[in-house]
Order: sequence, then structure tokens, then C-alpha cells
Amino acid sequence: MSRGQTKTSLKMGLPEWIMLVVLSVAWGGAFLFYKLLDEANVPPFTIVLGRVGVAALALLPVLLVMRRAIPRSPSMWAQFLVLGAVNNVLPFSLIIVGEKQIDSGLASIFNATTPVFTALLAHLLSRDEKLSPNKVAGIVVALAGVVLLIGPNVIHGVNLTSIAQLACIGAAVTYGFGALYARRFRAQGIDPFVVSFGQLAASALIALPLALFEHPLAHLALPTAAWWAWIGLAIPSTAFAFVLYFRLIDVAGATNAASVTFLVPVSAVLLGTLVLGERLAPGTAAGMACIFAGLVALDGRIFARFRDAFGASKKTAIDVERCTASKTPAT
Repeated sequence: MSRGQTKTSLKMGLPEWIMLVVLSVAWGGAFLFYKLLDEANVPPFTIVLGRVGVAALALLPVLLVMRRAIPRSPSMWAQFLVLGAVNNVLPFSLIIVGEKQIDSGLASIFNATTPVFTALLAHLLSRDEKLSPNKVAGIVVALAGVVLLIGPNVIHGVNLTSIAQLACIGAAVTYGFGALYARRFRAQGIDPFVVSFGQLAASALIALPLALFEHPLAHLALPTAAWWAWIGLAIPSTAFAFVLYFRLIDVAGATNAASVTFLVPVSAVLLGTLVLGERLAPGTAAGMACIFAGLVALDGRIFARFRDAFGASKKTAIDVERCTASKTPAT
């Protein structure tokens, strides 16, 4: 938030809603791009290296134009390496592996459970973010949605599909660890753009030796669509998305910006349907509905608005009753 802004100015007007929708399409598009690169047989760590490496290079001139100082402290870069591992390299790789067996839209729905696991981990690992009753209810409903998505087949034995589903859930859990770890940068007053660049650059350093084992040069003879998917993954879905996300936080607040969680699966499902011809099964739709209901309860804002509206209407009714009583003549 800029110094001149007040808390009351952080509202969602038309420009902010447009930014939120564009951001959801940018992040939702990542699942489509993963699928296209998977179909081109590009190995996971090579995909990750291309995404984070190109995105870091794209963000570097943005930092220079904005005159943000890049940290030189080894301890700070050690922290970037940890964040890059748990917030980028590991979850990206798990989603890519998962999408080899399941649709991109389904992978995005599993990914939408990230706030659920973040809340659980925060309750277990922090002192200041304990679960309230409505959050517990939201987690239970969302996890019920996960069970619906996985389906009863997993009980009868592990197969490639169930492993892929668990990989996507593992990515959501890993994102939760990343969200908790990232709080230390805010506590240290590190600029969010610097953190974004630092974690992406550190992720590239981690992914490079891993990608070398996959012989990345042998996979460069790609069809044109795959190259465009790789560029889309690195530029709009990563570099541009980070810039837009932090801009949205600045003008609308972190809570409003977090609403993108609800829209990313919708964008990913629509893109998967329009571009790849994917179709959601009835059980998938039911699971998605449960997860969204859980996220609404976990977020709490809608219930708070209903509570405030009910309290205001009740207060108005009481005031009217008192006013009417005061004007009634004594008998």
C-alpha cells in the first residue's frame, strides 16, 4: 500500500476487477501451458528451468527501472533458495508430473486447495494464525471436495491417476509451506518485487543442475505451439503475473487480491475446455463446488458481510421499535 493511501481506499472498482480477472487468466493459463509442454514430451525440470529462468530475466529490467536494490547478502540469498525450492521448483514439478495423467482443469482445482493447507500449516506451525470455527468448517468442506475429486477408486489400489492427483495435492501443501516461509521477508521489510525476482533467480539456480540430468538440449526441437507455451508460461503466467499481483495488492489490498484463488480454477477449466477439449465429470464438478464452498468459509468475508448486514438490520428494527414505543401515548 502506498503511503498516501488509507485503508478505506482499498476497494474493488472496475479497474481492479479487470486486473483480478486478467491475473486469474494468466495464472490459469499456466496449467494449459504445462499440458501443452507435457504433450511435447518436455521433461519436468526443463520446463521449470525455462519458466523461472526466463521470468527472472524478464523481471530484472523491471527492478532496475523501479530502482529496487537487489540484495547481496549470502544469508538473504540462502533464504531465496529455500523459498524458490518450496514455492516454485517443487510445486511446479509436482503439477507438471500430475498433468501427465490428469486434465489441466482438474490439476488447477486441486491447486485451489492451497489456502486450505496454508491455514492448517499456519495453525500447526505459527502462534498468531490459529483456526477459528468457520475456518475449521471451511477446511472440512474443502477436504470433502478433495475426496470427491479423487473418488473411491483410490481405495482399490494405487494407479497412475491417483499418483497424479496426489502429486497435485502435494503441490498445494508445498505452496502452503512457501506462503508461511515468505512471511519472514515481509517481517524484514524486503520489497515484494525483490522477493519475486530473488525466488525466481534462486529457483533457476536449483532447477539448472536438475534439468541437466534430463539432457535439455535434446528437447529443443519442439513444435511451434510448444515454444509459444513455454514463452507464455514464463512471461504472462509468471513475470507479468507477479507484477500484476503486487500492483493489485497495492491498489486493492492483499485480502482482495487473494480472491484470485477463486477465479484461477475457473480460468484454467475454461481454457482446458476451449483449447484442449477437456470435459469435467459430474463428480469433478461436485468436488469443485465443495472446495469453493470451503474456500468461501475459510475466507470469511461473505459471512462477515451477512453478519454485519443482519446486525445492522436488527439494530434498525430495534431503533424503530423504540421510536414507536416512545411516541405511543400512555393509557
